[in-house]
Amino acid sequence: MEKQIFTFDELQQLDDLTIMHYAIPVIVLSVVVEWIVGVYKKRNYYHKTEFVSALTIGAVNTILSGVLKIWLFGVALVVYNMVPWAMPREWWGFIICFVAVDFCRYWAHRIAHEQRFWWATHVTHHSSERMNFSVSFRTSWTQHIKFIFFIPVPLLGIDPFTFFICHQVAVLYQFFVHTELVKKMPAPIEYIFVTPSHHRAHHGTNPEYIDKNYGSTFIIWDRMFGTFVPEEKKPVYGLTKPVTSFNPVYLVFHEWVDLVKDLKHTKSVKEVFRMLFSPPGTIVTAHQQLRLVPPPQQEVTPEKVINQPADTAGAA
Repeated sequence: MEKQIFTFDELQQLDDLTIMHYAIPVIVLSVVVEWIVGVYKKRNYYHKTEFVSALTIGAVNTILSGVLKIWLFGVALVVYNMVPWAMPREWWGFIICFVAVDFCRYWAHRIAHEQRFWWATHVTHHSSERMNFSVSFRTSWTQHIKFIFFIPVPLLGIDPFTFFICHQVAVLYQFFVHTELVKKMPAPIEYIFVTPSHHRAHHGTNPEYIDKNYGSTFIIWDRMFGTFVPEEKKPVYGLTKPVTSFNPVYLVFHEWVDLVKDLKHTKSVKEVFRMLFSPPGTIVTAHQQLRLVPPPQQEVTPEKVINQPADTAGAA
C-alpha cells in the first residue's frame, strides 16, 4: 500500500477529531463530586482561591493549545511525510501509537524534573499543596515546547491525526489520577497502569517520593527504568521551596524569573549550560553559593564554589 502524504490544509481536520469537549461534563461532575465528598468528610480537598487560580491557568492553557495545535502537529506532519514508511491506520496501529506517546511522555516528564530549564516548564503543576482533580489544570503555559520530545512518534511513520487522538486520550487519563478519593486499585492494575496512588507519591515532597513515578498512563516504564516507588506513607504535597502566591502569572513564571536572575551571574558558556541543564537546585555560580551561606560564617569566593545539588532545592 502506497503511503498517504498529508498537506497542511488537511490539518484543519484536527478540529473534527477533538474529543476533549466531550469529556468536559465528566470532568466537571468529577470535580463537583470530589468537592462534595471533601465537605462531607470534612477533608480540606479544595481551597477557593487556589481552585480559581487553577481554573485560570487551565483556561489560558486551553486557549494556547487550540492556537498552537495546528503548528505543533504541523511539525509532526512534516516529519511523518519525510520518512519513507507509514503505520497503517488499523486498530493495532493506534495501540502502538498510544504506547509510543506514553513512552515519550515518560521521558519528557522525567527530563522536566532532572534539568532546570525543563523544570521551569513543569514546576507550576507541582506547586499545589493539595491533591485534587483541579491540580491537573495547573500546567504551565510554556509546557508546549516539550513537544520536541514527541518527534519520535511521527518518525515511526505514525500520521499526525492518529498521534493527535492518542495524545488527547493520554492527557484525559492524567486528569483522573489527581485525586485522594481512590486509594489502592487491584494489584494487576497497580502493576501496569499509573494509578492515583502512584501519582500521589509523585507529587510528594517526602524524600523517598521525590523524582519518582514519572509514568503518564503506564507505570511499567518506571519499573523498567528504576524510578518506581509505591505510596506507603501519606505524601506531603507541593514544592520543597513552597510558592508564596496563588497568582496564576506568578505560578507559571516564578521559576523562569529565578532562572534568568541566576543566569545573569554566570561567567562562562559552561556555567550557562550547567545552569540550564543540571538538576534543579544545583549550585553553579558563586552568587548561588552566597545565598546559602550566612555572611558572618564564611567568605565565599569563586574558587570555593561547590558544584553539587543543594539540599534545600530540587523538583518535587
